[in-house]
Amino acid sequence: MAELSKGLEVVAEFPQGLRIERLVTSGLFELDGGSWEVDNNVWLVGNDEEVVVIDPAHDAEAILAAVGDRELLMVVATHGHNDHVNAAVEVAAEKEAEIGLHPKDSMLWAEEYGADLRWDVDLADQGAITVADLDLTILHTPGHSPGAVCLHAADIDVVFTGDTLFKGGPGATGRKYSDFDLILRSIRRKLLPLAPETRVLTGHGDETTIGAEAPDYDEWVARGH
Repeated sequence: MAELSKGLEVVAEFPQGLRIERLVTSGLFELDGGSWEVDNNVWLVGNDEEVVVIDPAHDAEAILAAVGDRELLMVVATHGHNDHVNAAVEVAAEKEAEIGLHPKDSMLWAEEYGADLRWDVDLADQGAITVADLDLTILHTPGHSPGAVCLHAADIDVVFTGDTLFKGGPGATGRKYSDFDLILRSIRRKLLPLAPETRVLTGHGDETTIGAEAPDYDEWVARGH
């Protein structure tokens, strides 16, 4: 399938020029011998001078165009599935930026890039990435994959959840390296304690809030029993 981009939009603006932008790209998610067409949210967080890219999917050219002449501080993958990292190396190389990934997803990274090419920065629970004076705190949220993380911007009540939490429930856990009970535990311990008004900016699809999703947690638990 041809890889496509669907435009760049500003989803939030804050004082001192800080803004969050979303680029939707399309391509293939490949795992366990299967292949699926998917639309991905690529998130850019920063200002006119510097930016972080979260989940560089499918279309390096479109992502680089969205970055423009800004300094790219880091390319961050919320997890190692190919549809969240398959543009990472090209984007990072072009802008001389580092790539961040949790090391527990090394086997997924290797499926895309091989064992000899490694990312640069090991993401760690409660570590932080700073861009435009905003701290993005790393929350290790295994379940969708062993190294899945979310990025919490407490100062602006935003969390980037990758494929851990979506509008309507947790991310998929039906493929290798995933665990339904573990993703529920991660959501309960790391995400539901966040402020109810926290915007949940997801790896695919529409955004939601912590307050909108929390009441359905018991229903999600029941799905697995």
